[in-house]
Amino acid sequence: MIPGPYLLYLGSANEPLSAKTARGIAVWRPGAAIGEIAEPGCTVSVGLPRMTIADSVAGGARTLVLGFANAGGTMDAVTVARVLEAIGAGLNVASGLHARLCDVPEIAAAAARAKVQLIDVRTPPPLPVGTGDRRAGRRLLTVGTDCAVGKMYTTLALEKEMRARGIAADFRATGQTGIMIAGSGVPIDAVVSDFLSGAAEWLTPARDDDGWDLIEGQGSLFHPSFAGVSLGLLHGSQPDALVLCHEAGRETIRHTEIYPVPDLALCLERNLEAGRLTSPNVRAVGVAVNTSRLQGDAAQAYCLAVEDRLGLPCQDPVAMGTDRIVDNLIACFAPSVPA
Repeated sequence: MIPGPYLLYLGSANEPLSAKTARGIAVWRPGAAIGEIAEPGCTVSVGLPRMTIADSVAGGARTLVLGFANAGGTMDAVTVARVLEAIGAGLNVASGLHARLCDVPEIAAAAARAKVQLIDVRTPPPLPVGTGDRRAGRRLLTVGTDCAVGKMYTTLALEKEMRARGIAADFRATGQTGIMIAGSGVPIDAVVSDFLSGAAEWLTPARDDDGWDLIEGQGSLFHPSFAGVSLGLLHGSQPDALVLCHEAGRETIRHTEIYPVPDLALCLERNLEAGRLTSPNVRAVGVAVNTSRLQGDAAQAYCLAVEDRLGLPCQDPVAMGTDRIVDNLIACFAPSVPA
């Protein structure tokens, strides 16, 4: 576990998605962080008080969390300097970047001298190779038309709604932000490819309590960079149910300029087709849409249009909740889900 309270470091993030780790912690673990710190070029905030390192220590912070994400998960010289400042003030440091704190010699040496912890969340445990063997329990996986379309938020919102109804449901984190929120999980994009499906099997072992494992999806089968991790999760999760996640208004795949976001019906069918390898009866139960780019009644109209086309309940998990998606999940699996 990461010692709290946290100070969330936003770096030089200049778009909301670049601060998704910090935002996820602020939204889903309210009270865990007492403030945020950013470089002069940062243009985003997660709504917490801006603090200096010294201010946060005086306020009781115990860990600086690197709350930004960038392509490749790298640390530049500015970030390294900020980490060294935090260590010098006695703070532990936690990071979900691909570049590991412990692999930066000056950071490792400073932490050893100060006797503070370096917590690299993207360090997977020893994992087995996937077997494809059938196992007991119910599992739901969120899948997407692209990366960063709201799979983590959707999965957490489903957990919240299901638990409110008395249904046993557990969020299973597969990304750095989800792990920091849940306190456990597997950083699936840091797993060697041969072990991807095994990691998903390890994360969601057999359960006999009639409950659900809700698995945070990653990437997209249509992303030229991240399709592999999406496929590994589909096979290893052996999902009974899928929820398709999408961002309204996004036209091209993130980090590319030439690959279009796929048609929702096509994307859903490809995910179902791939999932049937290890879960022959997998079915879609809903669509979750990030409608933050839409104004007024346009969000509701968009979701209704998706419902008419796909025949599935469609909601924005943040603005509308997930009650109707959960209603459909219950209806589809009535013998195994308490009403």
